[in-house]
Amino acid sequence: MVDEAVLKNATEIAWTVYRARHPDVDAKDSRRCLLERQLHRRWEERTSDPEELAGFGMAYLHRLPRDEC
Repeated sequence: MVDEAVLKNATEIAWTVYRARHPDVDAKDSRRCLLERQLHRRWEERTSDPEELAGFGMAYLHRLPRDEC
């Protein structure tokens, strides 16, 4: 079972860092949903701590093409 607190913390960390680097991105941007799904899949594949998941999340967001979202 997925620990929702770990996923929430990892998502918040990754999203906050991403938005700090990209101030033009709205808080409700569709990339957040993509990030949440990606981290959920990652957690199911391999249990990680919030910091590790956040790192994967930041890398994932960095790879997303801007015109795709």
